[in-house]
Amino acid sequence: MRTEKRGRLTFAGGVHPPESKELTRDTAITVGPAPKEVAIMLSQHIGAVCEPLVRKANAVQAGQKIGDSDAFVSAPVHSPVDGKVKEIALRSHAVLGRSLAIVIEAFAHSQARWPKFELNDDFDENNYSPGQICEAVRQAGIVGMGGAGFPTRVKIEPNPRLPKDTLIINGCECEPYITSDYRIMLQWTDRIVAGIKLARRASGCHEVFVAIEDNKPEAIEAMKTALQSRPGGDRIKVVAVKTKYPQGGERQLIKAVLARNVPTGGIPPAIGVVVLNVATVAAIAEAVVIGTPLTHRVVTVTGEAIASPGNYYVPIGISVEELIEFCGGVTEKSAKVVMGGPMMGIAIADLKTPITKTTGAITVLTRHQIGRAKFKRQQTSCIRCGRCLQVCPENLNPTKIAHAVKYNLLDVAESYYLNACIECGCCSYVCPANIEVTGYIKTGKIHLARQRKKMPE
Repeated sequence: MRTEKRGRLTFAGGVHPPESKELTRDTAITVGPAPKEVAIMLSQHIGAVCEPLVRKANAVQAGQKIGDSDAFVSAPVHSPVDGKVKEIALRSHAVLGRSLAIVIEAFAHSQARWPKFELNDDFDENNYSPGQICEAVRQAGIVGMGGAGFPTRVKIEPNPRLPKDTLIINGCECEPYITSDYRIMLQWTDRIVAGIKLARRASGCHEVFVAIEDNKPEAIEAMKTALQSRPGGDRIKVVAVKTKYPQGGERQLIKAVLARNVPTGGIPPAIGVVVLNVATVAAIAEAVVIGTPLTHRVVTVTGEAIASPGNYYVPIGISVEELIEFCGGVTEKSAKVVMGGPMMGIAIADLKTPITKTTGAITVLTRHQIGRAKFKRQQTSCIRCGRCLQVCPENLNPTKIAHAVKYNLLDVAESYYLNACIECGCCSYVCPANIEVTGYIKTGKIHLARQRKKMPE
């Protein structure tokens, strides 16, 4: 059985790929382009898809709600620009393939903007009730901005059946290349602190930890300084966790910080824990304090094939193509565009794909990097070395799951906890046989979901 010393906050398993953050680590957040057109996906979160609240040819204003759902697990979407609805049609979606979007032509006067946020010295989260905070977060359409996009209101809302005692703020950013959260921690400390206090007030948590990987000492110091300068900040602990991928996964972070295990198939609130990304809590502050909905986010545009890598504050709905052009385009070395990082990101073929609330990075890989990638090398038979078992952060047997999927034995794959896999890619990364283990598991999940849909109730 694998064990880790508690002297250094971490979890069992995981890998440490080259960080490659030097391209954008020291690049301050700057305002991105003023888009000519945005495509606002009606599905940008876990839960019910939004229904459009506007029609073709309708004029819309920046910040206007344009899509919503009555479902509890959902989040509305808003226009980031002043403009006119061009159409409501299918657009490329990195996860779903194709999905419905509200396409808006921006008016000429709709310029790129910088987020205005000033926190008065007399700011007191107790001036807001938990109900007010939750409602503001819901109306602003805030979702988890570090990964899956779970509606934040659902996470922080008090639930007598699942009382919460601990709030963890995730500042790990363990994926290679990505630095958007790092820059937010350096530049937007005030709004992060305000968002933390508001989330604590809403959720009823009495313990709060800000977890940052120990390869980010500047961010650790910045957050400690910001908390010390604010009333009540001494009750919020900044903790350094071991630099390792996927340290930023909810389950892994909870294990590292609290030594608690989230049950397989369970969620953090089941053990009294709420985990929020640093960008998410910054958005909470904007929503509650100044009433700004989630219409923009910070995106790292990076890779050796990008002319001007950087961290940009961009409108949600802008196309990947327009954002890359704003960064000077790509060099002749470019070979693949990935939404996200190289470990869990999704390669896209259509550069018209729009940025969504969960897009933290655009990574452009070179031909040399693709040539070195495992899926381009010759695949051999599994040699039963067990490396995938050693690095799996969920303590699964990835090889057994992958082989079961390969031979269409989905019931067997499920018995090996197929759906417990977080698709981090650690198994594929270390496999000496160059087997795309994670790919098999992803495929198995899709086929199993389709199979169940066809089954009678």
